[in-house]
Amino acid sequence: MRNWPEVVSEKATLLGFAGYKAGMTHIFAIEGDPKSPSYGRETFHAVTLIETPPIQIVGLRAYSKKDEGLRCVGEAWLKDTPRQLRRILTVPEHFDTDEEFRKLSEMAESIHEVRALAITEPQRTSMAKNSPDLLEIGIGGGSVRDRLQFARGLLGKRVPISSVFKEGGYVDVVSVSRGLGIQGPVKRWGIRRKLHKAHKHVREVGSIGPWNPSRVMYTVPRAGQMGLGQRTEYNKRILKIGENGPEVTPRGGFTRYGPIKGQYIMLKGSVPGPEKRLVRLRLPIRGAIARGEAPRITQISLRSIQG
Repeated sequence: MRNWPEVVSEKATLLGFAGYKAGMTHIFAIEGDPKSPSYGRETFHAVTLIETPPIQIVGLRAYSKKDEGLRCVGEAWLKDTPRQLRRILTVPEHFDTDEEFRKLSEMAESIHEVRALAITEPQRTSMAKNSPDLLEIGIGGGSVRDRLQFARGLLGKRVPISSVFKEGGYVDVVSVSRGLGIQGPVKRWGIRRKLHKAHKHVREVGSIGPWNPSRVMYTVPRAGQMGLGQRTEYNKRILKIGENGPEVTPRGGFTRYGPIKGQYIMLKGSVPGPEKRLVRLRLPIRGAIARGEAPRITQISLRSIQG
């Protein structure tokens, strides 16, 4: 993620999490927002289930602010790194964690951001995947020294999603959308089909540009890759955070995913990407504020999706 929200708090906290998309279903819930037109009424919602096993903190990075952006000025790793991390990264050997923390504490005045290095645990899910995903998670709140101490206390620990997000709140969802392969301009950009009698070609753009400038501009609809791009959806409401996955798993499991085994988060609406794709969650950067209580779920559809 390129940006993290500014959190005004005395205590340092993690600003994000990660999970794997399982699928969609629908629920009935009683709205708890006093300013909603449906307050106190039972409403119908399409929801997305994301399995979120605990993430393990394996290190941290400190960044200083330069004219061209952020620059990494130091990092600290866990002494005994997990074996799964060696599948995706050559971990440093004989790393002196205490010495690196001492150096970072001395340059705290020049540090602008502190981020935690975390890995997921896909082996706790239904996926046939053992290699974890490594990601940076911003740390907000408190001073820079508070963030360094907070990150040091998390080294080697497993963090559940319930310690980062709360029911009824909002999150930003970052994921890679579903790939649709190479598509033409009609499907990719929605241009109008031409008449074959007049043009001899139907599914192509009429003109690709003028003589001057003598180049094809990026605004001209052309054939190319459709989908498979990173997308961010803002302010997705959290309807439920649970520990028991079978209580929300449809009969027969989710299509192309299987059952949810452990912790999960239920979001209102859809989420970019197909099943099994990594979904990154972040505290809302646009400052969405939860009002009232979280919706009280009355029924979750467990009907078999496979028929």
